[in-house]
Amino acid sequence: MGDDTGRAPEGASADFSGMPEILRIRREKLEELRAEGRDPFTETRFDRTAYSADITEGFDSLENTGVKVAGRIMAKRGMGKAIFADMKDDRGVIQIYVRRDDVGEAAFDDFKKWDIGDIVGAEGLVFKTRMGEISVRCRSLTLLSKSLRPLPEKYHGLTDVETKYRRRYLDLIMDPNTRRVFETRSAFIRHIRAYLDSRGFMEVETPVLGTTSGGAAARPFVTRHNTLDIDMYMRIALELHLKRLIVGGIERVYEIGRVFRNEGMDTKHNPEFTMLELYQSYADCNDMMALFEELLSSAAREILGTYAVSWQGETIDLTPGWPRLTMAEAVKLHTGVDFMAFESVSDAVRAAESIGVKMPDGKTPSWGDLLYECFDRRVEDKLIRPVFITEHPVEISPFAKRKPGDPRLTERFEAFICRSEMANAFSELNDPVDQRERFLRQAALRSAGDREAEMTDEDFIMALEYGMPPTGGMGIGIDRSVMLLTGSPSIRDVLLFPTMKPAEG
Repeated sequence: MGDDTGRAPEGASADFSGMPEILRIRREKLEELRAEGRDPFTETRFDRTAYSADITEGFDSLENTGVKVAGRIMAKRGMGKAIFADMKDDRGVIQIYVRRDDVGEAAFDDFKKWDIGDIVGAEGLVFKTRMGEISVRCRSLTLLSKSLRPLPEKYHGLTDVETKYRRRYLDLIMDPNTRRVFETRSAFIRHIRAYLDSRGFMEVETPVLGTTSGGAAARPFVTRHNTLDIDMYMRIALELHLKRLIVGGIERVYEIGRVFRNEGMDTKHNPEFTMLELYQSYADCNDMMALFEELLSSAAREILGTYAVSWQGETIDLTPGWPRLTMAEAVKLHTGVDFMAFESVSDAVRAAESIGVKMPDGKTPSWGDLLYECFDRRVEDKLIRPVFITEHPVEISPFAKRKPGDPRLTERFEAFICRSEMANAFSELNDPVDQRERFLRQAALRSAGDREAEMTDEDFIMALEYGMPPTGGMGIGIDRSVMLLTGSPSIRDVLLFPTMKPAEG
C-alpha cells in the first residue's frame, strides 16, 4: 500500500484493497488525477480577490462583478446540467453555481466527481438566484486540495465530545459556534493588552524552564536538561520573575503566558493553561480589585455588548460594584461559624468539626488552615454572583503582606464567579526576612510529603534584599474568563488543543 496520502511507491501502483470503501474511492480518484498529470497537491497558490462575507455584505456594489473565491466544499445539490455548492472560507459560506455551458463539459464533469470536503478555487460573476440567494456563477474551477476523508454528516456534525477535542480541526470545520468561542478568546486577549498598555504597563516574557518551581501551590512537571545535567521545572506561575522586574525598576509589568501544573483534570483544570499576571509598584490589593473588576466588565461590554452573561446555568451581572467579604465573614454567613471569635486552635477545631470539616490526615491544624478548609469545603460552591473574598490566612498566602493589626491574615483577595476562582491578588510581601520564614515553612511541608508546597528560591530572596517597593500583584486565569464570556461548561471548550489521554489503538 502507498503512504497515508494514497501515493504509491515510485514504480508501483497503489493498492487500496484493504481500506473501507468510503476511503478507497477517494484515493482512487486522486490516483486518476495523478495519472492524468493533474495532481491537486502541486497547486501552490490561488489569487483570491474576495471572501464570502465581502460578497454577501457588499452585494449591491459587486453584482455582475468578476471575483475569485476559494474554500472548502461543504454541500452539493443537483446533478443535471447545473450544480449548486456551498463553499466555506475563513469568513463564512458562499454559494457557487456551476453550469456546464459556462465552464465547459470537461470542467463540469470534473466538478461532478469532486467530493464534499475538497478545497476549490472558483472564478465567476456575483449574482442573485431566482430564490434570492447571493451566489457566484462560475466560469472556471480549480481543485486546490483533495480531501481523502469524508466530513461528518452535515446535520449531526461531531456529536462525540471527545472527538471534538481530539480533532479540533474537524470541530472548526463543522461547527461555527466553536470558531466564535476562539474568536472571543482572541478578542479578550487583545482587550487585556489594550487595557494594560494604555495604563502604562509593559508586557514582558519570562522563562518557562527554571531550576526551582515557585509562585503557586502546585506540583510541577520535571524535565532533564542534558547539557547542564540537571533537573528543571516547567513553570507553575509567572510571579517570581515578574517581581524581580519590579525590583529592577519596571514599575508596571505584565505577562500573558502558558503555565504547567501536574495536577488533576476536570472541567476547570487542564495541565497547561494560560495566565495573566501583572504587578504595579506603589499599589496594593485594593487597587488590583478595582483593576480586575473594570478589566473583566469592560471586556464583556466591549466584546459581548452587555454586562449580562450566562454561565453554568446562571445569569451573571458583571456591572461594576461587586461586593467584598472577608473569608471569615463568608464562612460565618454561609455556615454560622465565626472564626474571629475563637481564641484557641482547639475551639476552631471543634467548630470546624461541627460543620463536618476535618483537616487532612497527617496535617497539624492551625487557625488559618481550619478557616480556609471551612471556606473551601462549605462556602466556595455557594458563590454565584461576582464577589471578592479578602483577608486570607497567612498559612495559605506565602507571598502576601500580613494585615496590619492581625498577623494571622493577609492583604489578599480572590474573585469568585459561579463557584469558580477568577483572579487572585496580593499586597505583595516585600520583607525578605518574612519571605524567608514563609519559604522555610513551605520547605517543612514539602519535606513532610506535600509535593505542592513552595520551593525556596534564594535568588528571589536576594532580589527582595535589594528592596522592592510596595506592590500590588494579580493573577487572572485567561481560560476561565473565556469560559465565562462564552458560556462554555468546560475548560476544554476554550482550549484549541486540550490535553487528552492517547486514544486506544
